[in-house]
Amino acid sequence: MEPVGPDIMDAAQGLWSRIVLFVRIMVLPARLYQLAAIVGLALTSWLLGRIAARFWDRWLRSRETWPKWRLRLGVLIGRRLGLMIFVLLAWAVVLVMREVTWPSRSNLIALAASIATAWLAIFFLMRLIGNRLLRRIASWGAWIWVTLFLLDLTAPAGDFLDSMAITFGELRLSALTVLKALVVLGLMIAGARVLSRVISGRLAQNQDISPTTRVLTAKLLQIVLFGLAIVVGLRAAGFDLTGLAVFSGAIGLGLGFGLQKVVSNLVSGVIILLDKSVKPGDVISLGDTFGWIEELGARYVSVVTRDGKEYLIPNEDLVTGQVVNWSHTNDFVRLDLNFGTSYDDDPHKVSAIAIEAVQKVRRVLSHKPPVCWITGFGDSSVDYVLRFWIDDAAGGLTNVRGQVYLALWDAFKENGVTIPFPQREVRVMNPSLLVRTGVVQSENTESGREH
Repeated sequence: MEPVGPDIMDAAQGLWSRIVLFVRIMVLPARLYQLAAIVGLALTSWLLGRIAARFWDRWLRSRETWPKWRLRLGVLIGRRLGLMIFVLLAWAVVLVMREVTWPSRSNLIALAASIATAWLAIFFLMRLIGNRLLRRIASWGAWIWVTLFLLDLTAPAGDFLDSMAITFGELRLSALTVLKALVVLGLMIAGARVLSRVISGRLAQNQDISPTTRVLTAKLLQIVLFGLAIVVGLRAAGFDLTGLAVFSGAIGLGLGFGLQKVVSNLVSGVIILLDKSVKPGDVISLGDTFGWIEELGARYVSVVTRDGKEYLIPNEDLVTGQVVNWSHTNDFVRLDLNFGTSYDDDPHKVSAIAIEAVQKVRRVLSHKPPVCWITGFGDSSVDYVLRFWIDDAAGGLTNVRGQVYLALWDAFKENGVTIPFPQREVRVMNPSLLVRTGVVQSENTESGREH
């Protein structure tokens, strides 16, 4: 940092002299009654605000049926009732005094009313910022700037901040430049964010564009808007971007060595959007994860399962791994159910009963008829496979299989079809085994008792 030299000292002296001059003007004997009036108005507004806040809270509690945004606005008004009353009383006094006396005799009261009005407007406008910490920082910054502006102290304050600077070669970075950059960048990024949300909302309502194209367009639009906001904001604040070449080279080196996975996931996300392999709403299986895609992010894909779990799968895994997309080209999914019946049942009748039963299940498609085929003659049963189609895999697979099994159970019970259980016949080829087990001995004992 540059040493405290003549420039900083001169700027500080200029700011201090302007503040001292303003205070001397305010405490002139001709203005003391205005200061007394401001103090009296502030005390009166504070007392009235405390009393009015009780009635306001009681009245607001009786409006529980109001929408949340209206209740929140009512709470904010209750917090600033004292300031609102001060603004109304101060401007009323100014208007009355300007009618009965010279305007100069109410300038100080008008200045206090202007500052209070600006503070009140900033308080409500800053509610648009969602982040609490960022809202507080922006509020304090706006209050300080408005106060300095109305007191005509922005020029000396700006000179003082500009004198506090550090130099990197040809790059001079002052406190004023940093503050300007933060303000301009904040406004530009906020504008880019609002604009991207509006355009993304319009794209989401356009059904002529595919979901992947909508997501890709929105992501590219966000990158372009935020990039322009940063570049334009820095240039508007007076930054020389050519001096940041070293930092950009360091960022590129870091991306090449330390952020390989991050870059890989970002590139994989763009590839997924371009090749349309998966899109929001698709039902996929990746390993043990089965669910539908909720969102395509820049780094990951959000997959929601039937039990409410949300898996964040890196984009690289979808590009390099094997993914089962149940709804890639269409939503039709075929399911197979295996069962067996007794050899005493007619296979033709069993197949017809199974097809008729599965058609009664609501989720089974009727325009793609189910089929039932014999797959083999087992040890205890004739084995069948029942195949049917659904078009809503996101609704679950286990539940529809369970509904079909129940339909088969009811149909088989109604028509006398039996589902056999495995049976085994044991034959003893060596009689000596019976002696060892005590079977022959028990038979001889029983025969001796009879004799």
